[in-house]
Amino acid sequence: MVYLKSINHRSDLNGGNLLVSKEHGTQALYTPPKHIVSAATIVINDEGEILLIKGPRRGWEMPGGQVEEGESLKAAAIRETKEESGIDVEIVKFCGIFQNVKYSICNTLFLAIPIGGKLTTSAESLEVGFFPVAEALELVTWKNFRKRIELCLNEEAQPFFVEF
Repeated sequence: MVYLKSINHRSDLNGGNLLVSKEHGTQALYTPPKHIVSAATIVINDEGEILLIKGPRRGWEMPGGQVEEGESLKAAAIRETKEESGIDVEIVKFCGIFQNVKYSICNTLFLAIPIGGKLTTSAESLEVGFFPVAEALELVTWKNFRKRIELCLNEEAQPFFVEF
């Protein structure tokens, strides 16, 4: 493979495609993969309650979101929790991964404890709060999100990898 240009900045990509190779007299355009990597936290306070946010699309769920370029999974989990709930957290454990093969999404899940901040809503969270585990599990109804929480609370199941 012959590299025709070095990439110094995202703007060097012409519409997301960059000529990168020449094989057998033909040219190929490189299109970056469309994978999404996300990080979520199951935050448990001293009372054994779980932090949930109520999003505008999916209802009650654990805080989390997409990992930014150059950001670690752990840092993304901490940032997303703060942005969506106002709560500062310390990651105490990596729990596992849920992979949505069809849509190329890998969601990493962490267990965390609150270390500061104040419950605050955002554009991504209409409501936020800590709930007893049983109540939290009843509130979370979006797809397999309840299962994600259950696995994070079950040490014997960790680390887990769930492909769907």
